[in-house]
Amino acid sequence: MRPETLAALNAARADRRAAILVTDIADGEQRLVAAEAVEADPLAPLLARALASGRSALVEAEGRQLFLTVQVPPVRLVVIGAVHIAQALAPMAAALDLAATVIDPRTAFASPERFPGLDLVADWPDRALGARVPALDRYCALAAITHDPKIDDPALAAALGAGCFYVGALGSRKTHAARLARLAAAGLTEAQTARIRAPIGLDIGAATPAEIALAILAEIVQALRRPEPA
Repeated sequence: MRPETLAALNAARADRRAAILVTDIADGEQRLVAAEAVEADPLAPLLARALASGRSALVEAEGRQLFLTVQVPPVRLVVIGAVHIAQALAPMAAALDLAATVIDPRTAFASPERFPGLDLVADWPDRALGARVPALDRYCALAAITHDPKIDDPALAAALGAGCFYVGALGSRKTHAARLARLAAAGLTEAQTARIRAPIGLDIGAATPAEIALAILAEIVQALRRPEPA
């Protein structure tokens, strides 16, 4: 690997940017494709699938064997609301290798006793995000589940502004309509708020906190592995 290619890979890793190193097996020729350049690349379909899977693989294109070395940042999950759903959601997320952080300013909810061993932030989301919590980015999922607009709305706005790959919010369709009106009044565009998945989670008929947590995680995995076209 050329020194400049290694330097570019290391820089992408440090900046939490995805990239794919394409190696021609026959002659060893290599080129680095940044995630934002995949759509315009001649191998776009193959590269897009590799990015979505997060796995390196040997592929064939135009009679050539190519090895795709996929570098994708670790996915983070930010949960807004230290409620019963979050208590079920956090350990399930850990089983999927999602680094979870729970944020809630209500210390009666956000207590170490209720969330042992978890990255727990007892603060308002607009103060915590980017300060006490690593900044949101396109490899973050955010689930807002407090039912309290004062807590959920700033977090949703931050996630949409950061381009998080998944933004979900708890609540009925009526609740979500009121939420959309508030976010529009706060300056968010219709294109931005259309990205909010609400009611949150896949429609599996979930009734208990654990089932709702399962539905949320299933929707997050779907958004990660089967991203919608931009």
